[in-house]
Amino acid sequence: MTTTTLAVLVPLLPFLGALAGLLLGRTAPGFARPLAVLPTLASLALAATVAARQGGGPPVDAATELTLTGSVPIELALHIDGFAALTAVVVATVATCVQIYSTGYLRDDPRYPSYAALVSLFTSAMLLVVYTGDLMVLLVGWEVMGICSYFLVGHYWETPEARAASLKAFLVTKLGDVPFLIGLFALAADAGSFRITRILGAVAHGGIDHPTLIALLLLAGVAGKSAQFPLHTWLPDAMAGPTPVSALIHAATMVAAGVYFVARLLPLFEASQAAMTVLAVMAAVTMTGSALAALAQDDIKRVLAYSTIGQLGYMTGALAVADRGAAVFHLLSHGAFKALLFLAAGVIIHAAGTNSLAAMSRMSHLRDRVPDAYWTMTVALLALAAIPPFSGFFSKEAVLGVAEHVVTGHTEHAPAAAGWIVLLAGLLTALLTAAYATRLWLLAFRGRGTEAPDHGRQPVTMTTVLWVLAVPSLALGGFAFRVLPDWFDGHDLTPTLTTSVLGTGVALVGGIVTYATWRHTTAHAARVPLGAVAAHPEGDAGQVEAEAIASHAPAYGDVAYAADPSDPGRLLLGRLHRHAAVGFHLDAVYSALFVRPVRAGASLVRFLDREVVDTYVRGAGTLPRWLGAAVRRAQTGNLQTYVSALLAGTVVLAVAAVLVATGA
Repeated sequence: MTTTTLAVLVPLLPFLGALAGLLLGRTAPGFARPLAVLPTLASLALAATVAARQGGGPPVDAATELTLTGSVPIELALHIDGFAALTAVVVATVATCVQIYSTGYLRDDPRYPSYAALVSLFTSAMLLVVYTGDLMVLLVGWEVMGICSYFLVGHYWETPEARAASLKAFLVTKLGDVPFLIGLFALAADAGSFRITRILGAVAHGGIDHPTLIALLLLAGVAGKSAQFPLHTWLPDAMAGPTPVSALIHAATMVAAGVYFVARLLPLFEASQAAMTVLAVMAAVTMTGSALAALAQDDIKRVLAYSTIGQLGYMTGALAVADRGAAVFHLLSHGAFKALLFLAAGVIIHAAGTNSLAAMSRMSHLRDRVPDAYWTMTVALLALAAIPPFSGFFSKEAVLGVAEHVVTGHTEHAPAAAGWIVLLAGLLTALLTAAYATRLWLLAFRGRGTEAPDHGRQPVTMTTVLWVLAVPSLALGGFAFRVLPDWFDGHDLTPTLTTSVLGTGVALVGGIVTYATWRHTTAHAARVPLGAVAAHPEGDAGQVEAEAIASHAPAYGDVAYAADPSDPGRLLLGRLHRHAAVGFHLDAVYSALFVRPVRAGASLVRFLDREVVDTYVRGAGTLPRWLGAAVRRAQTGNLQTYVSALLAGTVVLAVAAVLVATGA
């Protein structure tokens, strides 16, 4: 088959698997797992084949007009370059791992068939975004991911947390999608096409009349989809969904879509110095603020959620200094180690007998009970902290390196101010990232909370996936920075000496200071048992997580856990801790600025409708109702009454006639 045919099958197979899963899931539940795993696995094989054929060479382009519009045509187009080919492989790899992992994690969940089908649809939508060469078709995948996230985050819909989180994710991302859609239309109007290649051609020839306005409108959608400041607040709350869903959203779909979109259209953003500066500021605020928030979280999944926001900040920072190679390189390595972090967290959740709502400070003695999660999460955290030779070191140093090149004047594609902003924020975030990664490792595996009941070994499908993802987390960066330039426009991704020393140095300082603080607090802390420990009924990890969300409590049944008083986060952040723990009160600000006024307006409209409009409507109907009642009473059916009324009327008319005649 041709490369084009294979590329069409890559998003099509998960879509067909999702369709079959929705149709057959309830009537033939035995087919749910094969329909979840096999199409995604086949899609991975085809994506790898497409990448091997593309080989970093000239882009593969194919198009056919989808529909007649009378103006700007919409085309079913493919545009597969090195970025698209490798991104599709990562998306399919993570999605396959999530599907295999979920067969064990949600093995007893009655809604597993619909869950698996939605995961497949989610995967298909992201692959469509990656491969398409037409922005309107990209928008279809973009919006399908939004609705899939709504259903998957709200998988445990019985709980108010899951319902609120799914609604919040949907509304916040839609808030960004409105200006995003306007920007797409404005861009197509200037370029005369939705085709990405033609748009980039128009940009190169100065054919875009309003690049700054269009770029800022598009950035609003990117901020919502990729959880960047100020539209990032939905992502931590989305942890109410099943942990494998978190891995999929954070590592390979949805939040990566915004970064990938900007990478595809980077020349458009480069055409506006103002847009590049805004992108740099957005990245800097996002990465530093989210790192501080991560250091204050007690919820293991919320730590990872804020970590994702910060790492996406690195990617947008690389784009702000006009290097999409470094941005996509970090996207690829982050996809591996962040998926591993979430899936290992799922194992920890089950082993600790808790979910994210009863968090790290209540964990104890997990190292020996979940050795697979311990070793693989250690690898992933070292990659996250950018410690060499793990993959995160090479990709993060690529970002810092290109920022240094802008600062030193080696490139003129981005303003020097953007380079300084990204470089300084990136170094500060490297310090904070190592600090919260060390804190997570210490509290999760060497914590001093009350020990939870042992639920036994995890399913093989879960632990095997952890080791599969540990390989790229450990080894991807070591050779990728040598190979990827041939796929990524030829830009050098080799770590520079200055940023390597600075980045690794501040990361080591962050880790060592956090460890020393933990030792200090541990020496002065005492364990306080909070009751008897009883065994939780056996069940799959998804059940444990759902029950924890529903309970609103750090205990299951008769189990109570003592909080770990040795948390170093409070001492490190000081007075800033209580603000960072609630995301610097952004939800409260949005509630005051948007939620309350909207609710007040809705109450006013309801009052006016009920008390004013309805009153007039009721008044308008009162007079006819009274006249009708009077006429109805006159219709008695008694002949004598009718004759009497007739005679009375005759007399009245006669008297009136006499009076008129007399007056005349």
